[in-house]
Amino acid sequence: MKKILESICIVGILLFFGIEILIGSATVLESVSFALNVWQTNIFPSLFPFFVLSEFLIQYGFVELVSELFRNMMQRLFRINGYASFVFIMSIISGFPSSAKYTRGLYLEGHLNKDEASKLLTFTHFSNPLFILGTVSLLFLKNKEVGVLILLCHYIVNIVIGLLFRNYAPSPYKYTKTSIKKAILMMHKKRMENSSSLGKVISTAVVNSIQTLLLILGTVTLFLIITTILDNNLSLNAYYQAILNGMIEMTQGLKYVSLLEIPLKLKSVLTVMILSFGGFSVHIQMFSILSDTEIRYLPFLTARLLHAALSGLILYFAFDFWVTFL
Repeated sequence: MKKILESICIVGILLFFGIEILIGSATVLESVSFALNVWQTNIFPSLFPFFVLSEFLIQYGFVELVSELFRNMMQRLFRINGYASFVFIMSIISGFPSSAKYTRGLYLEGHLNKDEASKLLTFTHFSNPLFILGTVSLLFLKNKEVGVLILLCHYIVNIVIGLLFRNYAPSPYKYTKTSIKKAILMMHKKRMENSSSLGKVISTAVVNSIQTLLLILGTVTLFLIITTILDNNLSLNAYYQAILNGMIEMTQGLKYVSLLEIPLKLKSVLTVMILSFGGFSVHIQMFSILSDTEIRYLPFLTARLLHAALSGLILYFAFDFWVTFL
């Protein structure tokens, strides 16, 4: 009986959304257009080059190179496998949900076990720096200096979370001196073992990157439609509407926060909290990328709640000093 009720509820909810899409087609189409615009102007240009580049780097031994060079640092700071350094570096450059893509690749190749992969995702949730310094600071908040502060708080707290989670599923470790020669030889060995032709590597890199980007586009569009339907049916003031939208779909929430008639300090706090949490749209993107693995979601969710709280708190106390100093 319980299963039957669940089926009825699921179909009922789907029918509700279907009817709402037909009734509010104008606002839904506007949301779809906004999603396409965000994907075209921000997501695709910032992620596609790094997705393709990462495929090449993995094929030609860069993972082995950095894992040897940064092995001791990753073990001492975060108590995690040296292979995690590749994900850490690439995530800082490209932003989420790339960390899930890179972590999945290393997990499937056997470089990370499920505990190490679950732990790694807790502190590699970096928003793309170009998105923060461009779209968020200039387009939304119209203040470049505050954008830099948001970037620092978001990134620093991510590293702090890595330190807080360092004793969660620690990797076995025995200190050995870092050898640049060994790192280069490991990289060379990986390249020589790669039997794929250059054309095959290029085609695989492009196809995999496009598939991931289309997944992101579909997820962002779906969650923007959901937020639009909720906005049409819930009588919330602008403040709570911005928070709700930010929890569901990050970009929409950031846009609504920027339109609030509140002090810039509070806007900045809400902005960094939404960025650090990521919105359930980003969570679903990561969950979809990791769907064929045993990597756990709960540690990631816990870290994101902590990330949002700490980054908002630090920015609140640092804001006045930062603005005065600049």
